[in-house]
Amino acid sequence: MVDVEREGPVARIFLNRPEKANALNSVMLEKLRHAVRGLEKDETLRVAMLAGRGGAFCGGADTHELRALDAETAPVFVARIHDVCKAIRDLRVAADGTKFAMPEVRLGIPSVVEAALLPRLVGSGRAAWLVLTGEAIDARRALEWGLIEEIETDGAIHRLVQNLLAGDREALRMQKQLLQLWDEASLATSVTASIERFAQAHR
Repeated sequence: MVDVEREGPVARIFLNRPEKANALNSVMLEKLRHAVRGLEKDETLRVAMLAGRGGAFCGGADTHELRALDAETAPVFVARIHDVCKAIRDLRVAADGTKFAMPEVRLGIPSVVEAALLPRLVGSGRAAWLVLTGEAIDARRALEWGLIEEIETDGAIHRLVQNLLAGDREALRMQKQLLQLWDEASLATSVTASIERFAQAHR
């Protein structure tokens, strides 16, 4: 369900459940969490990429499992999703034919956990459009809205990987920590933490 391929300092994690458009169930989430946590401990790793096999990236959460959740199991399931998403939250590159949707309201549930990032990424109005209508948007609109950073044309992913490999490993680690903090903290807290990280880089 989850494959990891390694080429030097670059790892590729593949969601491999193509018969279900790589939709995430509990077993797959646990395998993905285990793969990500294992790579986090690898001091030789510089870049990790997440992709999907079989022509799809990820079909979201497995709807069959969603329907079987109850008030006790539902928080556990979405907490697993959050744990994995937080670990891999970074740059997003999509193929030109990719579709993006948040169709949860059509299934009788709200969009949750990392959906909370949408207003920061695309603005409150567009976030509302996505989660209230469940309408799919294409990669071009996702790029225009800021949901993704790039469309994979003319070797965009290769250039991105090479640019990341050109950075200092420790500086990149600190910068990623700051980026996550900037997403969640006040401006004053973010500036203070930035000064501390800057000083740390000079020790």
